[in-house]
Amino acid sequence: MDGFAKKRLDGLAGMVNSRLEEIKQKVLEKAGAQADIIEAMWYSLSAGGKRIRPVLVLEFCRICGENAEDALPAACALEMVHTFSLIHDDLPCMDNDDMRRGKPSCHKAFGEAQALLAGDALLNFAYEILAEDGNLSAETRVKLISELSKATGVMGMIGGQVIDTTYAGEFDEKLLLDMYSMKTGALLKAACKMGCISAGADKPLIEAAERYAEKLGLAFQIKDDILDMTADEKILGKPVGSDEKNGKRTYASLKGLEDSRRYAEKLTAEACGELERFPDNGFLKQLSGHLLSRNY
Repeated sequence: MDGFAKKRLDGLAGMVNSRLEEIKQKVLEKAGAQADIIEAMWYSLSAGGKRIRPVLVLEFCRICGENAEDALPAACALEMVHTFSLIHDDLPCMDNDDMRRGKPSCHKAFGEAQALLAGDALLNFAYEILAEDGNLSAETRVKLISELSKATGVMGMIGGQVIDTTYAGEFDEKLLLDMYSMKTGALLKAACKMGCISAGADKPLIEAAERYAEKLGLAFQIKDDILDMTADEKILGKPVGSDEKNGKRTYASLKGLEDSRRYAEKLTAEACGELERFPDNGFLKQLSGHLLSRNY
């Protein structure tokens, strides 16, 4: 990623972080005895994630002809849903991970009950933000809420988690990739489509964004599998080898590291091909390559 693209990535992520901080302060002003749960929510929300999903929302809005700022509520809502999923994934009843983004997981910092409630609160708050966005028409807000709901639910992220916990050690390649498309790909797909929807893009552009995200989501998760086997734990910010420890079959363990790398490269190239339908797509192409080559 060149200097211009890195600056743009940091700038878009900074916009999201600033808006999230504004939202936090407004909520804390109204809080009383429930202030602790707000701190737990923002502990995980501000833990230094890559902000890839909200950045995709903002950038797709921009390349579809509108200002990135117009999609900030959608970007923040999506990041809240993503963080809710991470909090719940780390719980003892799920992946039982003690570290997330280089810090103790939410349930380690605040207790299991508070972490559960913090995740639930973030999920609900996301829809509140979308519903109350007065800068968008009611029709657009309904479309955004519908898109995020589908990506989060039983045919999306939650459905993927069900498959993951039920068949963790028994995946064949098809079921594994189906699970990746739901658990990881659904929110990435929602991010790209929500950016287009926020800009009022037409159906062909939304469908192209969806195809891009489907490819990118699979490549992203396969890269995560590779990192779980090869990364430096200090750079990754969470324990490595957790999939093997938990008896999980991944694409990298099923197909091997070299085949996995080649497939992730192929998927990324195909994803970038879908971007040809969009003007000024250079940043997104560089971001896609960066996600493939990342070490965290």
